[in-house]
Amino acid sequence: MVGAVIGAGAAALAGTVAYQSMAPAGQWYGRTFVRGKPGSRQIALTYDDGPNDPHTLRLLEVLAKHGAQATFFLIGRFVEQRPDIVREIVKAGHVVGNHTFTHPRLIFTSAAQTRIELQRCRQAIAAALGQDVNLFRPPFGGRRPQTLRIVRTMGLTPVMWSITGFDWTAPPAERIVRRVSRYIRGGDVVLLHDGSHLGMGADRAQTVIATGRILEHWSSQGYKFVAVPEMLEAHKAAQVGA
Repeated sequence: MVGAVIGAGAAALAGTVAYQSMAPAGQWYGRTFVRGKPGSRQIALTYDDGPNDPHTLRLLEVLAKHGAQATFFLIGRFVEQRPDIVREIVKAGHVVGNHTFTHPRLIFTSAAQTRIELQRCRQAIAAALGQDVNLFRPPFGGRRPQTLRIVRTMGLTPVMWSITGFDWTAPPAERIVRRVSRYIRGGDVVLLHDGSHLGMGADRAQTVIATGRILEHWSSQGYKFVAVPEMLEAHKAAQVGA
């Protein structure tokens, strides 16, 4: 009986540990930025796994139409393939971040390999833009204490999310919009995808359509779509003033 109880407790702890390594809001393994001040009128749209031809460029058109800023977490090997798209993202006033070079599951990589992934992505972005970036998002959301220690020693701020559109399987746009809109409360960081870690050319047409509908509806409700750094600054200012 005692053994069964201990076994159940160990299983529960293992489950919690696993959850904390993948859950967007989990903070056991180190502080990450998940969302801004709840109830604020800011929303941060973020896109993972680009740059991707042609859908990243189509997203830029939709964002420009609505005067919105966004944040793109880029995979280094795709940056090397299409540095021109990366330059267009920044030229349009958006922010880019590090999403590793090959999109591995960092909960399984060694410290040395994790550092190599981050450095190679950093180098690819710097070669494309002539400047460094200071935001990072872990692939699949996976991280452990070692991951975040390395990230911080490299001067990167880890950014997670508070809402996901579950768009990586390319569902219809209305489903993406419904999933996002159901949870918006203000101060949200929304996870979407302009590419796929599997390869260049992923079809993200439904995400592009969904983005336009999200922007149209929530802008009409008085929300402002900002890049993550602006939300981070507002969040810090609110904490200082509290």
